Amino acid sequence: MSIYTKKGDRGETGIYRKVEGKSVRLPKSAPLISAIGAVDELNSYLGIVSAFSEGLPLVKKEIERMQINLLNIGSILAGSDLKFSKSQTTHLEKLIDLLDTEIPPLTNFILPGGSKTASLFQFARALSRRAEREVVAYSESGKVKPSILTYLNRLSDSLYTFARWANLQEGGKEIIWIVKKR
Repeated sequence: MSIYTKKGDRGETGIYRKVEGKSVRLPKSAPLISAIGAVDELNSYLGIVSAFSEGLPLVKKEIERMQINLLNIGSILAGSDLKFSKSQTTHLEKLIDLLDTEIPPLTNFILPGGSKTASLFQFARALSRRAEREVVAYSESGKVKPSILTYLNRLSDSLYTFARWANLQEGGKEIIWIVKKR
């Protein structure tokens, strides 16, 4: 089977959904396709974070779980009948709580950066927020399960917490954002 089908050459793509027994094709600019694409972009970038997180086995394990969840979410958005359990969000909350016991309390905003892994996590957090915005935008006209919206919101929180934790593990410096009035 060839990787290219030429079916998308005119700016459309197919999804799982069927209407009257026929597969649905949508413009690649459709809000649903933008939402699925943003989730895919985040998933791909998490692969980069994992690849550069040598020496942090917890990161690799948790990113793999996140990536599976993101593939499931993309599949559900495209019309598959997969289920998405709120237990995935509960898992992220427990992970955040665990990591929070190891990092100093946050009293100010911090600049994204620090160690290599922390910087990668900060960028993943920004991509996660974009994916969430795209899925929320689609949900205004389409049906999105609340468990997916909640998971995407909590995912960015967990990526932020992982960034702070990675800074601690790798000796990165958190730079406090201080507002200077001019």
